[in-house]
Amino acid sequence: MRQNTFLRLLSGAAMLVLATVAGNLQAFAEEKAPVEDAEPFDIKSVNTFAGAFLAARTADVDRDFAAATDLYRTALRFEPGNTEVKQRLMITLLMSGRFDEGAKIAEELKSDPAVERITTVVRAIEAIRKREYRNAQKLLKYEGPNDLDRLMSSLLSAWAKFGQGRPKEALAQIKNLQGPEWFRIFKNYHAGAIALAAGDKATARTRLNDAVLDREGGGAAPDTFMRAVEALARFEAREGNKQKALDTIAVGENLVNNYTPLEALRKSVEEGKTQEQQVRNAVQGAAAVLFSIGGALNREGAEDIVSLYLQTARRLDPESADILVMLGGIAENLKKPDEAIELYKSVPENSPMRRLSELQLGLSLAGIGKVEEAKKHLKGLIDVDPKNIRNYLAYGSVLSDAKDYKAMGELYDRAVEAIGPVPKRSDWTIFFQRGIAYERQKLWEKAEPSFLKALELNPDQPQVLNYLGYSWVDMNVKLEEGLDMIRKAVELKPDDGYIVDSLGWAYFRMGRFDEAVAELERAAELMAGDATINDHLGDAYWRVGRKLEAVFQWNQALELKPEEAEIPKIKAKIENGLPPLKESVPAAADAKEKLPKKTEPAPDKKS
Repeated sequence: MRQNTFLRLLSGAAMLVLATVAGNLQAFAEEKAPVEDAEPFDIKSVNTFAGAFLAARTADVDRDFAAATDLYRTALRFEPGNTEVKQRLMITLLMSGRFDEGAKIAEELKSDPAVERITTVVRAIEAIRKREYRNAQKLLKYEGPNDLDRLMSSLLSAWAKFGQGRPKEALAQIKNLQGPEWFRIFKNYHAGAIALAAGDKATARTRLNDAVLDREGGGAAPDTFMRAVEALARFEAREGNKQKALDTIAVGENLVNNYTPLEALRKSVEEGKTQEQQVRNAVQGAAAVLFSIGGALNREGAEDIVSLYLQTARRLDPESADILVMLGGIAENLKKPDEAIELYKSVPENSPMRRLSELQLGLSLAGIGKVEEAKKHLKGLIDVDPKNIRNYLAYGSVLSDAKDYKAMGELYDRAVEAIGPVPKRSDWTIFFQRGIAYERQKLWEKAEPSFLKALELNPDQPQVLNYLGYSWVDMNVKLEEGLDMIRKAVELKPDDGYIVDSLGWAYFRMGRFDEAVAELERAAELMAGDATINDHLGDAYWRVGRKLEAVFQWNQALELKPEEAEIPKIKAKIENGLPPLKESVPAAADAKEKLPKKTEPAPDKKS
């Protein structure tokens, strides 16, 4: 099953409510006041309903939920009975983690058909938190058509039954839940977790094994899969089956390399430490349901609905490290680094995810301009745990952004020492980044062996193929071998505009201008709005006699804010064009000295 299966489920109740409420408010705003009045407001100066509402809407669109909440409250002071504003206020309160206040409004709006589904779920979650399981079960009855809502309601209801001391009924409810094939991993994990909490070891082992062996489901819902792996490994370790526990962890490692919590769990099992389950009661189980679904939906463009699930899960299990880390990642994606930092700091120090949160914290500090603080923080992590390769990648990315390539090279030299004489396939990134650091220092004699080692470890890695292949072409050495590497990179990632740009620019360097135009046009389509690609396309157009189009592309490149050093070069070309080719000089010598933008892998921030 493809991961984007879950995106099609966003027509479910929660997203439908968000879209409906937003649509209602949009129409209402247009009726009350002209759109051009929607300017940012100082809340102290707001003295009309329309002013408060339009300012709230602006803050809401910007995902500034704290400001939106204050402004919606201000709007309600002018029109206390305005249902549409109450709906949106409830959503912003929930999105910002103020569940108590959101739940009170949900109670007020429980009879409002526009938000009935979401208010019902919020009220049920609050009942579970208060351990009023019978009331929660009544609220969670669902007979609608949406698969996602049916899955969520059934799993939450099963945990509510468990909370009432009825584990057999809870397991039967999950077993009898009908739905599409993608239900399987969710059903197996939660049935296994309920059985574990109830002491039903045989059922727990069977259902968790089924979840761990479900590779298709694991690819679609990796967070649920990892919870299943950890639950089964902890169970087997407690039962004295150390090797089975380690084998289970290995299955997870095969799906996701270098997953910090699994590394910590493996070490803990090897040391014989007592293992505690993450989900031990009905409240934590309900939080796990919301986390499972939120994690499966976690894609770019779905941040609001995922945050809604995760904030609700956090209400039930406030110290759940994976919930906090996922919320931090969403905050980063939404360019809210201060919020991300606070979330990462909230991860409990005894959690195996604390190390991952510390890495993310360092990257977030760099993201808000606190580069020296970030360097100190990340260097400290390396000093404490010099064998953890992720620490080097995180620190290296900060040094790369700061263009401190000398320090970056020294860092990755240290990383290679930490790896030892027999690197793993997954270590290719370390050698690749070391190659970049030395290439940027114009130390090719040190860069090339690192690129070759990266390629030896991972022969089909398109970024390495692209970078090394282009570097050879750029230096006018190993031209055919370099061109073959770039072609292979394009075959592996045909929709990567930067790699296609490299192929076009390689053709340009070799004087094959018609082929350069074809590839660079395709690169410009794939990566619209990239200054370097437009600049390259302009050069290619000039060489094939399409001079008006060349000037147009160069002007486009200027508007797209290229690197500072390129601006005078592009302006000179707009003024004078490219110099004539000299027949006595190889075509490759005609190209600019600069390298095209090459893709570099950023450290993986979600695992």
